Amino acid sequence: MKRKTTTSLLLLLLLHLAAIACPVCERNQPRVLKGITHGAGPNNRWDYIIVWTAVVIVLATLFFSVKWLIRPGEKSASHIKRSILNNL
Repeated sequence: MKRKTTTSLLLLLLLHLAAIACPVCERNQPRVLKGITHGAGPNNRWDYIIVWTAVVIVLATLFFSVKWLIRPGEKSASHIKRSILNNL
C-alpha cells in the first residue's frame, strides 16, 4: 500500500513539472498564456475566436445538461420515458 501511494505521488509530481511551461516557451507566449502552455502560442485573433467559441459551446452544453438532468420538464403521461419507467 505504501509503495503504491509513493509511486502515485511521485507520478503526480512529475506530471505537474511537465505541465509548467519552460522559460523559452514562456517568453514566446502572449501575456495571457505565460506559464500555462508549451509550444507556439496563438498565431492571430482567429485562434482566440475559435477557442472562446468552443468554451461558450461547452459551457452552454454543461449548463443545459445539468439543468435538464435536475428538472427534466416532461410531465406528459404519454412521454416516452413513462413507457420505460412503467415497465420497471
